[in-house]
Amino acid sequence: MSPSSARSVTRQFFDGVAYLGRGLKMWGSDPRLMLFGALPALIVAVVYAAVLIVLFINAPTLAEWATPFADEWDEGWRTTLRVTAVIAFLALGALLVVYTYTAITLAVGDPFYEKIWRSVENRLGGIRNEVETAFWPSVLRGVVDALRILLATALLGICLFTLGFIPVVGQTVVPVLGAAIAGWFLAVELTGKAFDARGRSLRQRRQALAAMRPTALGFGVASYLVFLIPLGAVFVMPAAVAGGALLSRQALAEDDTPGVAVL
Repeated sequence: MSPSSARSVTRQFFDGVAYLGRGLKMWGSDPRLMLFGALPALIVAVVYAAVLIVLFINAPTLAEWATPFADEWDEGWRTTLRVTAVIAFLALGALLVVYTYTAITLAVGDPFYEKIWRSVENRLGGIRNEVETAFWPSVLRGVVDALRILLATALLGICLFTLGFIPVVGQTVVPVLGAAIAGWFLAVELTGKAFDARGRSLRQRRQALAAMRPTALGFGVASYLVFLIPLGAVFVMPAAVAGGALLSRQALAEDDTPGVAVL
């Protein structure tokens, strides 16, 4: 890659980061709407925290169940193996939480995020030729798409978790790769409403985002990193939904109406 191409990719990546920043501005322009959008994220965060606490309490029992062959080992080796298994169970649980949080939160808070997404679209001139879909087919399509994304992210998360045990690579390459993969799927998830409203399939959504991959990754990775901050996802999720609407319009190459309020 030439230096000019590298600069172009870097610039596109930070253009994607800027979409999250523009979404955050909605906290100032419409704080009430954004506060309502934070409620589903908070509810899911509380549930996930409870699940992790239960996992933490029961991890030693799970470790013993998963390693019955170590019962006859010397105490030192048996303890080492089972402590490692406990850490592995906790790490896997945390990884699955990170990779599934957005999909679950978007499903739980759909009516809230519908309002945020619609607000962004209206500020930028609305949607030309919006496709009207019956309620139940729309719900079914949304559930199927969410499950497909969720399954893919969970499988990749487990693969990355396994690779994390490789010395050096697991502590350097894997975290970067994990952030990139999680960021990509976040971008796909957070642009769903805009594409669905225009009658675009999940495959078409992926293709459109792939055509501007550095920008999509910039937006997704920035969102992912903020989500890792304690309670970060609660307050940033509404902004990420708004940023996803903005990113979608670029991906769809919409001709926005001039003179309309811009975030």
